[in-house]
Amino acid sequence: MELCDGGDLLQKIEANKKRNQLLPEAEVWQYFIQMLRGLKGLHDLQIVHRDIKCANLFVTKSGDLKLGDLNVSKVAKEGMLQT
Repeated sequence: MELCDGGDLLQKIEANKKRNQLLPEAEVWQYFIQMLRGLKGLHDLQIVHRDIKCANLFVTKSGDLKLGDLNVSKVAKEGMLQT
């Protein structure tokens, strides 16, 4: 397991909120693109995350975003999920 020493995205948003600041647009786009690439990687493996939220998106000190908390993820069998 990798260390994400920057906390999660929710903590980062709340810290900026306390300072009455928004995340810079370029940073938001970087996180969004990284999240989509991570989801694409999971979907290529037929895995559906099912719990995407800011508290499950972890940030490294270098600014890389990592998808976490795959406890409720599912593996798609025959292309469909059954709940």
